[in-house]
Amino acid sequence: MTNNGFEVITTSADGVEVAEITEREGVSHIAIPFTRAITPLQDLKCLRMLVKLIRQQKPDIIHSHTPKAGLLGMMAAKICGVKHRLHTVAGLPLMEAEGIKHQILKLTESMTYACASRVYPNSYKLKEYILSNLTIKESKLKVLGKGSTNGIDLSIFNKSEEITKKSIEWRSKLNIPDEAFVFLFIGRVVGDKGINEMVKSFVQMEDASSYLVLVGPFEELDPLKPETLAMIEKHGNIISTGFQADVRPFLAFTDVFVFPSYREGFPNVVLQAAAMEVATIASDINGCNEIIADGESGVLIPTKQVEPLQKAMSKLRKDKQLRSKMAEEALTNVRSNYDQKFVWNCIKEEYNQLLHV
Repeated sequence: MTNNGFEVITTSADGVEVAEITEREGVSHIAIPFTRAITPLQDLKCLRMLVKLIRQQKPDIIHSHTPKAGLLGMMAAKICGVKHRLHTVAGLPLMEAEGIKHQILKLTESMTYACASRVYPNSYKLKEYILSNLTIKESKLKVLGKGSTNGIDLSIFNKSEEITKKSIEWRSKLNIPDEAFVFLFIGRVVGDKGINEMVKSFVQMEDASSYLVLVGPFEELDPLKPETLAMIEKHGNIISTGFQADVRPFLAFTDVFVFPSYREGFPNVVLQAAAMEVATIASDINGCNEIIADGESGVLIPTKQVEPLQKAMSKLRKDKQLRSKMAEEALTNVRSNYDQKFVWNCIKEEYNQLLHV
């Protein structure tokens, strides 16, 4: 039982980070082999496992995240008669899908909402999109606080002496000269994160004193274009680190954070960059354009276009004063609206209201 009066049991697919998270948060964890892809037989197996688990544990609240876990979790909760079936929407893959895939994703998302008792989009513009494009009663939808799924822990995301030391070590390890300018991306290194356009923009800048660092895993479900992979491999100033559990050292040595994603709910990594006082270029999409005020706390660019992204990168590369001003504005916004304690308190109040505590 936690200090807040809730016993928490988590479920997810197994992974290298599970042990660290459960130890850090002090929660129990039960592995359910969810997949990101459309896998009917595996999904049915997971649904059965969830129903069995719910009947054993008899939870008061089930709160799901991600499309697949949301669909199966809300279905299982509905089957078992759980009263409070909550689902957070942190992004919609159907926004970029086409044809039959779009229709399947739209149907499964609507099924999730039908089974849920409440649905929490993690941004106001995502709420608007859901109301306009999916089947759901408006009374089921609610944005908690100012948005965000988890907020940002400002006691962790800051340029402490320890993180600054690690950033120097990482910069040396990656062979990035002290005087070099660094652009950084953090996230899945896939097509719908705008990596193809970002790499092309960087290469076309032809700036030998700038580096592009990619922090995150490559995935087969949404692979990069062959020419993009070739540029990443051959270009001496593009560095891929793979997945990193702690992204703070990378943000600490970064001059500009670049996040040209095609779709998001409310991107936590943009909050992390702001908390670490890094100027950001991001897509003018749901979430990003609620965190960033264009021209004030960052730069917003259209998705899937190389030229505007390249211009924004070049502009911030040349203007140190503008970078500093934007970073300061972004940090002020995060402190005021997205401190993790504020977001957690909003979630706790919601739980207590539902349970009439």
